[in-house]
Amino acid sequence: MSAEQAKIPQATTKRLPLYYRFLQNFSNAGQTRISSQELSEAMKIDSATIRRDFSYLGAFGKKGYGYDVQSLLEFFRKTLDQEEATNVALIGVGNLGSAFLKYNFQRNHNTKIVLAFDSNSPETGEHISGIDTYHPDLIEEMITKYDVEVVILTVPARSAQEVTDRLATTSIKGILNFTPVRIAVPDHIRVQTIDLSVELQTLIYQIKQ
Repeated sequence: MSAEQAKIPQATTKRLPLYYRFLQNFSNAGQTRISSQELSEAMKIDSATIRRDFSYLGAFGKKGYGYDVQSLLEFFRKTLDQEEATNVALIGVGNLGSAFLKYNFQRNHNTKIVLAFDSNSPETGEHISGIDTYHPDLIEEMITKYDVEVVILTVPARSAQEVTDRLATTSIKGILNFTPVRIAVPDHIRVQTIDLSVELQTLIYQIKQ
């Protein structure tokens, strides 16, 4: 994203892939234009929020017409860098990690898992769900060889910071952290933490309220 787009609120950036997905669905259904109200009903997001999000990006609809679906798709494709896939590595092929490998984002998104690491894998490597998988001793070497930019971290909590410290010596740009540890990283690496237990507890709290 450009410097201007970097100022977009975080809540808006999290919705961008959702907009892209729903717009693809409308396009596949043959719809050529769409209003913020139609998107609102489909996505269960307030239409004023949608219009505000789009305005942050410089995408403006026409009164009485709405938005051109193909133009929006092209806009979001460029904004989200959909033209070129980002190489992703998975560290920790446990139950959650195995699910990621079987799904692999390549089919539906602009990311693809090209590499994995697991403590039970040999240094010579093996294939798990079609993905080259190596022992963690080779993290630094293979991250460079496979030109990995983003890492999905699904290791045990006790190993999270140690592995992160090693990743900090590589050229990766981001970590999707599925451990409960709030890992510390240098400024050039972005971290998105998804603590499933916290998300579940938050949902239960909201239900009870």
